[in-house]
Amino acid sequence: MRSLQRAAVVLVLLSPWEPTPALAASSPGARRRYESIFSLGDSFTDTGNNPAVFAWYSIPDPVTRPPYGSTFFGRPTGRNCDGRLIIDFIAEALGLPYVPPYLGPPFGSPPASSGGSFRRGASLAVGGATALDAAFFRSRGILPAPSKFPLNASLSVQLDWFESHLKPSLCRTTTQECEELLGRSLFFVGEFGVNDYLFALGKMSLQGIRSVVVPSIVQTIRQAIERLIITHGAKAVVVPGVIPLGCSPPVLFLFPEPDPAEYDAKTGCMPRHNELGRHHNAALQESLKELRAKHHGVSIVYADFFGPVMDMVESPRKLGFREDVLSVCCGGGHGKYNYNISVPCGDANASTCSRPSASLYWDGVHFTEAANRHISRSWLSSIS
Repeated sequence: MRSLQRAAVVLVLLSPWEPTPALAASSPGARRRYESIFSLGDSFTDTGNNPAVFAWYSIPDPVTRPPYGSTFFGRPTGRNCDGRLIIDFIAEALGLPYVPPYLGPPFGSPPASSGGSFRRGASLAVGGATALDAAFFRSRGILPAPSKFPLNASLSVQLDWFESHLKPSLCRTTTQECEELLGRSLFFVGEFGVNDYLFALGKMSLQGIRSVVVPSIVQTIRQAIERLIITHGAKAVVVPGVIPLGCSPPVLFLFPEPDPAEYDAKTGCMPRHNELGRHHNAALQESLKELRAKHHGVSIVYADFFGPVMDMVESPRKLGFREDVLSVCCGGGHGKYNYNISVPCGDANASTCSRPSASLYWDGVHFTEAANRHISRSWLSSIS
């Protein structure tokens, strides 16, 4: 059980930023396309909530220790990265401040009593969060008690935080003001799904995950998007797909294929696990297509997470990364992945590579700032 909890913790920035012209304000006095960003998700968009949530469960969180944040912020910020996340680059390109975490800082702080500081946006995302509620995993014996995972920070829980606490603090005057504020906001719903699949792997077959877990996740995401549109008047929603799980160091380490022939000869990834990601993304895109047809006047954007990561895996040198692209920069392991579930990044016995900007993976499933910059360019192109 302890190894499972460590795995969940693990699963849960280097050169100056170059602005993306497509979405940057044309002049200092120009009206921005969006006035704020609100994000629901997991560690890929969590700007500092997970230390607070982990503290609720008395779970140590290595992201509160160096070398997290060392590349850009100069200190740990609660981000699962050496610097900026994808959402940070998007905020910069939109001319907005970095999206603050709803539960901090400082780490462990309760939600602000006044929403004034969140009128430019907030991240409700939590590292380790799942799309599906804990009951889904408990009822199927995937994560039975006394496991503390999955944390009570699923998509529906984050949406409840937004509806019950954050939105009322933002909308204290007229209904029209609230509609205008949220109508000029960019909402991120996800990434969701990676943690669900990581928890299910080893407990269910890949076919079982495809037939049971994937449809449940896609339906949950769809329902959340409709709540944002119908109940809260969201006009712009970005929905990321999932990463290629078969190229993720923790998956490669924890769930290896028994037959060497099952690995891609060129990349070293596991194609069967990558097919799970492709299946999820195809189902998600089909659901978003139906939502667009139903909600005219609302921008519902699919953000490709899979493709940009595969680009870096397949052509690392071309994009500025080292050849052993599946090896993490910060960890306590050895061998081709430099991954050790018992010695996470931030541990006294972990080591950090000399050039994080040349690495794709930072600490396991999470990406370096350099990789996040590359992914953000693709997402910004889709948003524009």
